[in-house]
Amino acid sequence: MSVVLVDAGGTNIGSVRYALQRLGKDAELTADPARIRAASHVILPGVGAAGPGMRRLREAGLVDVLRRLTQPVLGVCLGMQLLCERSEEGDTECLGVVPATVRHLPSAPGLRVPHMGWNTLHSTGEHCLTSGLREGDTAYFVHSYAVPVGDYTLVASEHGTPFSAVVVADNFMGMQFHPERSAGVGAQLLRNFLLL
Repeated sequence: MSVVLVDAGGTNIGSVRYALQRLGKDAELTADPARIRAASHVILPGVGAAGPGMRRLREAGLVDVLRRLTQPVLGVCLGMQLLCERSEEGDTECLGVVPATVRHLPSAPGLRVPHMGWNTLHSTGEHCLTSGLREGDTAYFVHSYAVPVGDYTLVASEHGTPFSAVVVADNFMGMQFHPERSAGVGAQLLRNFLLL
């Protein structure tokens, strides 16, 4: 097994890498298309905005590389949003492997955006990625944009409106929350991903 973290400039790369090390797996950080294509598992982490995130992927020549991968691919936080078709954040064209448009979370009195903190997870389907996840488990989120619930939604959460917490489209998967900050639940889902 060879796991790579796509070096797209995300600030959570170190914490994701450490979470994988706690599971006994060292992950190489790389922007080399050949190394990414050869990996058994690919993780696209990300923190920040969609526009700069996609720009970094384009500058590294990774957009078509990522779109054509056939091995398990996991997007984390912004990385999950970049798997979608578009983002309202800067009206950004994304990778287009998940058939969804990323939307701004609604603001309302008493409802803070960005959404930061622990939130409850609700399974909407069965998949080996979420094996062991129990109804009512929680995960740690930090985001202002979210993927609406759709056929691709494996786990949902809610902050003013329901949104996708985990998505899957063929070999492409995403977690809107930070698994590396989500204690046992995050570790379980990362472990499940490594077993795919």
